[in-house]
Amino acid sequence: MSDLSKSISEGELVEKESIVDLKKSKLKRKLLQQLYNQGNFTISHLSKHVHTSVPSVTTLIEELIHEKWIVEVGPAEVQLGRKPALYGLNARERYFLALDMTTYSSKAYILNLHNEVIFSQAIPLVIENKAMVESLTKEIRAFLQASSIKIQELEAISISMPGLINPKTGINYTYPSICAQGKSLPEELKKLLHVKTYVIHDTKAITLGEHHFGLAQNIQHAITVNMDWNGVGFGLLVNGQVVLGESGFAGELAHIQVKPQGELCYCGKVGCLDTVTKASYLIKRIKELIKEGHVSLLTKENLEKIDIEMVVQAANQGDELAIDLLQDMGHEMGKVLAIAVHLLNPKSIIIHGVLANLGDFIRDPIEQAIHENCLADYKENLQVEISKLGASAKILGLQAYAIHKTLSENAG
Repeated sequence: MSDLSKSISEGELVEKESIVDLKKSKLKRKLLQQLYNQGNFTISHLSKHVHTSVPSVTTLIEELIHEKWIVEVGPAEVQLGRKPALYGLNARERYFLALDMTTYSSKAYILNLHNEVIFSQAIPLVIENKAMVESLTKEIRAFLQASSIKIQELEAISISMPGLINPKTGINYTYPSICAQGKSLPEELKKLLHVKTYVIHDTKAITLGEHHFGLAQNIQHAITVNMDWNGVGFGLLVNGQVVLGESGFAGELAHIQVKPQGELCYCGKVGCLDTVTKASYLIKRIKELIKEGHVSLLTKENLEKIDIEMVVQAANQGDELAIDLLQDMGHEMGKVLAIAVHLLNPKSIIIHGVLANLGDFIRDPIEQAIHENCLADYKENLQVEISKLGASAKILGLQAYAIHKTLSENAG
């Protein structure tokens, strides 16, 4: 054989090996994703899911066991014959760090592959438009030391935060100064900690959590609304996928103008939805009205100590001032959501955030405003619901996002 022929043959062999490895990696990802989404399975069931022979899946399972992704969890329950082995994800290896950061508090969590939180702790950092890479790295190291989890045991870090976040670049355009110009938090943390790091908008993380584990689990079209302390966020689920948009900014309904003569928003516009539907506005407005002499059960309280829990209690006791304010807030939110309903025709709208604790006091006026402003056919099957997962939705969404990204980039 000539040198040229030999070279061509070797090249073809390498190409074939590469194709085989690529196919194997893809099958591994499918197996792991199935086990993560649906729980434990036998090799036979997994074979049907990935449309591959039982011997091939058996080989893949053996490799994934060796790589510490999978373990045998016991025999499956069958009516007749020998009980086949069940396989599931390994809860004792490959941990993930989920970091929930807001403008008023932050908390870190260590989760295993069973979505179990094995350690959590508050982090003394909040989102501000100033450099934070070094301080965040220091806090992550301290958190890991407290958790007894070594950084080498982390498969990935996922961070949720508010702001206009481009998922392709990882840059937060609302808080650009958290990193050096042109740099992103994920790439900076990856350099310093040597762990894959991902950043996602907080409400999109909530949407993922609801879709995989909550009220949107069996729904293809939904809207999540995060009515939090310092802002309002929206997540859009369309055809079973979280909508990101060209730059990752899709669903930013908080800056639709609802009060032309209203307050100046931090975005620079006047009267945005965000200015009249966030929790801090509710507390601020109640204090203002009490000072003006309006009657309320809350006049007995120290004005500076009034919080959401007090407002909930007052509303439950029939306080007209609290109820009227909640009606106004819910109505403004519902009017904007009616626009989104006409655009997206969702099955469900799921309410999150600290104002979700108000239950029907916030849900009912939102639902009423949607019904007043939507065509009949759009609202026929529409449900407006308070999340049952609560704060867990964001953490589970962060975990699901990190696992999906990890499996997409590396099968093990």
